[in-house]
Amino acid sequence: MIAHDEFKLTSLAECAGCAAKLSPAALSRVVEPLTHQTDPRLIVGLQTSDDAAVFRLTDTIAAIQTVDFFTPIVDDPWTFGSIAAANSMSDVYAMGGEVLFTVNVAAFPTDFPEEAIAGIFAGGAEKVREAGAVVAGGHTINTAEPIYGMSVTGQVHPDQVWTKAGAKPGDLLYLTKPIGTGVTTTALKNGAVQSNDLSRAVESMLQLNGPAARAARAAKVNACTDITGYSLLGHTYEMALKSQVQIDIDASNVPLIAGAQGYVEGNHVPGGLVRNKAYFSGLGVKIDPSVNSVLATLLFDPQTSGGLLFAIPESGVPEFESALVEASVNHWRIGRVLKGDGVVVRN
Repeated sequence: MIAHDEFKLTSLAECAGCAAKLSPAALSRVVEPLTHQTDPRLIVGLQTSDDAAVFRLTDTIAAIQTVDFFTPIVDDPWTFGSIAAANSMSDVYAMGGEVLFTVNVAAFPTDFPEEAIAGIFAGGAEKVREAGAVVAGGHTINTAEPIYGMSVTGQVHPDQVWTKAGAKPGDLLYLTKPIGTGVTTTALKNGAVQSNDLSRAVESMLQLNGPAARAARAAKVNACTDITGYSLLGHTYEMALKSQVQIDIDASNVPLIAGAQGYVEGNHVPGGLVRNKAYFSGLGVKIDPSVNSVLATLLFDPQTSGGLLFAIPESGVPEFESALVEASVNHWRIGRVLKGDGVVVRN
């Protein structure tokens, strides 16, 4: 492992982690022509803005395919690789599946140290092994900024696929990780982060969403997504839109990474947060004026390797909560699904 004071990955990139994503406004425009593709074998494509594609192979097996990559989120190569792998595999878990294998997607400057590349790949491979899968290959090119991630292949039963589009009025909303990785890692890039706050953020980002997904299968899941670059409110809005419901969020119940509010107050705000807030506020995300402005800002924070957001019917809540407790998975009830449209945030 290369010492942080010898080599700082975050100094080599303009944006960190999932905050580097293309703006949601631009993305919605450029992919719109692709949403008209149809094929009876394609169970999930671009139409529902879901986390991965699902393609039917047989009556009992469907392939899940996804790809995710980004610029350095932390300075240590091994940790960066491990976080990137956890983030990439999260999309498979958000669809209710299991990871089979991955391939690396990587790009590095021509003078990038080979030792650092090896550390990134080793961190990614270790996280994939933890998931019970294997790294099967990859592709690497030279670019101005370092980039790393994975294309991930998983599987799921065709009748057991989770999407964003199944939330129903009466469902309760659960989140499995705190938010605030975007502002915390921006503070790191700005040289203003507290070591304890960074450690908590890294611990959260390194946590696989596999245990949460497996536990949730014990109960009825109406809808699911993982929380990444478009923020808690952005991904919640997509769930509300595709499910044709209204989602109410209780801001006081949303878990935060320690120190995150202080980094907003210190103006360590990633550009992705600003873009998320402008775009989703214009679409139908409404925040009650009584909600603290710092907390309201954090709800648009771009997350890297964030948690899963579940919509669970009220009748299935006891079984769901028991399963997550037994699996030692943290979870917070943060809202409710209602008739209507859009997202409303209240205290």
